[in-house]
Amino acid sequence: MKRSRPPREASQDSSDELGLERDGSRFSPVTVLASLVPRAVARRVITVSVTTDRDVYERDDPVEITVTFENRLPVPVELPTPRQRRWGWTVDGYLEASDERRYTPERPATFDFRGGERKRVSVTWNGRLERTDGDCHESVVPDAGEHEIRAFVATAEGTARPADVITIRLE
Repeated sequence: MKRSRPPREASQDSSDELGLERDGSRFSPVTVLASLVPRAVARRVITVSVTTDRDVYERDDPVEITVTFENRLPVPVELPTPRQRRWGWTVDGYLEASDERRYTPERPATFDFRGGERKRVSVTWNGRLERTDGDCHESVVPDAGEHEIRAFVATAEGTARPADVITIRLE
């Protein structure tokens, strides 16, 4: 029996960073609506919220981080990103708690939301900062005190970047 349409080719960009499948092969009223929302507006209507399971931790304890992204509009929104990274988190300014260089394909992507959609992802920070110096790599327990955890949508530098920050204390 012959198929009515050819099989879709597998694409390296067939799922977003949260593991949600997307098929950009067809236009629909939803994709047309999403394309009508200006980028500046899209960056303002997507909210980011970051929470942790506690406010105070012992040094070297793992920290459960939950990030929620929400589209406050009742219509779909597409947020363009200059690379394949759609979102990220930092500890004291270090991406994923490491000063190690991250290699992300330089192909542009979009972080897509349905109208009113809320996306939630959880990550566990092991409580250590990864440090690299040439061939040396070490895992360092941060000093006691306050530390900032930030979650963000990876929009282009110099543009409004939806983000949220929480401060935890290590004792």
